[in-house]
Amino acid sequence: MPSPCPYRSATRLPRRLAVLSLAALLAACGGKPEQTPDLPPLVSVVVPGLSDVINTVTFTGTINARDEMPITVEGEGGRIAAVLVEIGDKVKQGQVLARLSTSVIEPQVNSLRASLEEARTSAELAASDSRRAQGVAASGALSKEEIERRRGAAANAEARVKVAAAQLAEVQARRGRTDIRAPMDGVVLTRTAEVGQTATVGGEPLFRLGRGGEVEMRGRIAEQDLAALEVGQPAKVLVTGVEQPFVGKVRLLGAVIDPDTRLGSIRIDLPSHRQLRPGAFARGEVVVGQERFPILPQTAVLSDANGTYVMQLDRDNKVSKLPVTVAGTRNAGVIVAAGLSGSERIVTTAGAFLQPGEVVRVAEPADTAVAGKTAAVGEAR
Repeated sequence: MPSPCPYRSATRLPRRLAVLSLAALLAACGGKPEQTPDLPPLVSVVVPGLSDVINTVTFTGTINARDEMPITVEGEGGRIAAVLVEIGDKVKQGQVLARLSTSVIEPQVNSLRASLEEARTSAELAASDSRRAQGVAASGALSKEEIERRRGAAANAEARVKVAAAQLAEVQARRGRTDIRAPMDGVVLTRTAEVGQTATVGGEPLFRLGRGGEVEMRGRIAEQDLAALEVGQPAKVLVTGVEQPFVGKVRLLGAVIDPDTRLGSIRIDLPSHRQLRPGAFARGEVVVGQERFPILPQTAVLSDANGTYVMQLDRDNKVSKLPVTVAGTRNAGVIVAAGLSGSERIVTTAGAFLQPGEVVRVAEPADTAVAGKTAAVGEAR
């Protein structure tokens, strides 16, 4: 009896029609298409181990002169006649920085000097009269009253000499204050003095001087970081626009925390250098310790409403969720402060698409790049 299967007649049809009818013919003959079994997800895995992690405290601030002194006029002030230094000049103690006009006080000095000479001449004459009177006192040529009068005149003349000398010294001192001098060795930080300007007592400082050229960094630091710092610790300071770091040490830690910003103050003593200009922005770093922690790629550390976690594999490549505590990041990855011993196998790619209890395949080292690329594509979708 001929078979009811129409396969043989179908082979006589044109090739195009045969291809279109292949599925129906197989169904009629009782055939089933071959199915490919589902494979577990392919993931990359890392055993982080323990790495040395250097703990640093960072802060920002500005470069300042360590001891800055404003310099103003003393005495009566006056018009500035000459400015002898510029910003950045190194000066010595007593060096003249600027001069005020002496057009008013110089005539006073000359007048008092002449008065002093006149007083001295009068005193010398009075003293000679007194001595002559004493010489003839025994002969009775002069009365006792005349002798006493001449002695008194000599004493008064000598007193007038002292008064004139004191007045002259006072005016000369005032004239000396027209020379504005450096009170110490240092560097001129700012200069507002200009020729022709009227300088007054209590006005804006004409110069600001940094003692000895010494500089420091003054910064603000977080309250929680102050406890890890001590005076004398080495510090590294980076200045904007300068590649070379400057090495200093912690000189001072503030005793007060700002209640609004919760920041304290810190000062770093630095060596003198032409690139350390007061007012420049700077960033400081102080190494406060070294510990060993696991470090994972950023793609391995996930988070949800319950906190931060990683996906761990057991011996059977079964996935489990493991909570961890993150301490910070480095160029090498994320620092895990708690939750890992370093010997675990941690999923580094596609962890967000896995469920606890799911079994996965682990990519061999040569397949890691392919697995990572596949995971990236999946996340992008």
